[in-house]
Amino acid sequence: MSAMPPDRSAQATEHRHPRSGRLHELTPTQCVALLHEADREAVEAVGRIGPAIARFVEAILPGFEAGGRLVYIGAGTSGRLGVLDASEAPPTFCVEPGRIVGIIAGGDAALRRSSEGKEDNPIGAAADLDALHLGPHDAVLGIAAGGTTPYVLGAIRLARERGAGVTGLLACAEPGTGGGAGEHAERVASWREACDHLIVCQTGPEVLTGSTRLKAGTATKLVLNAISTTLMVRTGRVYENLMVDVRATNDKLKDRAARIVGMLTGLDRSAAFVLLERAGWAVKPAVVMHRLGVPREEAERRLAAARGRLGDVLEAKRTTTDDARG
Repeated sequence: MSAMPPDRSAQATEHRHPRSGRLHELTPTQCVALLHEADREAVEAVGRIGPAIARFVEAILPGFEAGGRLVYIGAGTSGRLGVLDASEAPPTFCVEPGRIVGIIAGGDAALRRSSEGKEDNPIGAAADLDALHLGPHDAVLGIAAGGTTPYVLGAIRLARERGAGVTGLLACAEPGTGGGAGEHAERVASWREACDHLIVCQTGPEVLTGSTRLKAGTATKLVLNAISTTLMVRTGRVYENLMVDVRATNDKLKDRAARIVGMLTGLDRSAAFVLLERAGWAVKPAVVMHRLGVPREEAERRLAAARGRLGDVLEAKRTTTDDARG
């Protein structure tokens, strides 16, 4: 007889949901309503771990501002969600490609076809991590809904060995009941030893037992949204609640950029487009050019001196004006 896999029965994500026992008998309306009700449980679970998410962002912020990277690593749904969040950062925030990285067990092919067999290899991420040449400014966040994926847990240990400055684990498991409860407690202890930051979102049993692409997947997406968006806000890629680092490369983004410029300058749509074209279709230089009355080169220089923080540039102008009046 071959060796049995680890007992995961203690994980709440593997328990049966108390309200979905007759799932196969529900009408479409009833099924959708039950799933929506469970989604609210996921949202509430994320709300309870806000401080842990914030602590992780605070820990990785200095390294990221010094040029480091945020690396997500996972398998299956968790890996796909990490790759998704990483891939959306450049178009949303104009962050340089490669600053937020997504690694998935099985490589990019696993984004479309499942590669479950790859997730059992604790050193499966070694080549990808070696290629990154991790350093003290880099952060690595492992993502594993159940917290048991050998590929992810092994990757966190490898990242630490290879010099990553901050390591973390995002899981949606929690202590449950049953024969595996003791093993789960030991597992949680091993998580804390393996990484610097542990983010555990207790989403509980899935409507479809064990299908962590549901509540756990929803919660994971919300947590990653919070991490990357907060990181981008704190590094100056947002002004007020506007995506001022968006670069207008297609019609949709040109329209959005013009509306942002209009909101921050008071210009009408036509004038905003003229200004954006003069600014190379970059929002922040356009706003500085108009608000401070300077040419593009000077606007870019001031932004560079302020590490791209539009608020600092505009505040410096306001402070100078106030001082002159005083």
